[in-house]
Amino acid sequence: MEYANIKAATFLHRPNRFIAEVDLSGKTVISHVKNTGRCRELLIPGAPIYIQDFGEEHAGRKTRYDLIAVEKNGHLINMDAQAPNKVFAEWAMSQEDGCSWRGEVTWGSSRFDFAWQRGEERGFIEVKGVTLEQDGIALFPDAPTERGVKHLRELKRAVEEGLHGGVCFVVQMAEAKTFRPNDMTHPEFGTALRDAAQAGVELTARLCAVAPSSLVLGRTIPIEL
Repeated sequence: MEYANIKAATFLHRPNRFIAEVDLSGKTVISHVKNTGRCRELLIPGAPIYIQDFGEEHAGRKTRYDLIAVEKNGHLINMDAQAPNKVFAEWAMSQEDGCSWRGEVTWGSSRFDFAWQRGEERGFIEVKGVTLEQDGIALFPDAPTERGVKHLRELKRAVEEGLHGGVCFVVQMAEAKTFRPNDMTHPEFGTALRDAAQAGVELTARLCAVAPSSLVLGRTIPIEL
């Protein structure tokens, strides 16, 4: 996926989870933060960032800018929480495997990101964006997610009823070596992920090629449960 009108800026302050004050060419402007996670290790005063400029009109928007990516230790991390579903959809549609795909499908008491069907086989995929990395390890979540736990339990139930279930962790960076559930932040999610995997839910974690104006889903990395 690609972004238009990307500009380099510097992060200054995050008054709340929805907006950030940034320095753009010596002027302080307000940017929408497209990620409601904590991102404390990323949004550090002085960090180089990239924002999308929607122009002076920016009709229907409260802010002119969106915060898209941030540099951490010289590496670029995409922070757009909507991007993982988009790049996964692009990747899925490019696969010549005979699958037909639908987005935002309700099953049971959950709404999954994607449903697929190939002949008589069908299943669901939940996509999770990952922006937290420590010592080469990609971690999810960066804040407790009861919704994520619910999705895992519903995917487990789908598998138990003869369907396929899967989770794709889209790691919004290029440098991580492995993926792990973030048990320190939300142990219940880690437990639910292990239970789902044991029941047959398929887990994958994929890195991304990240540029200021683009994001592309890339290779898989090992998952350590």
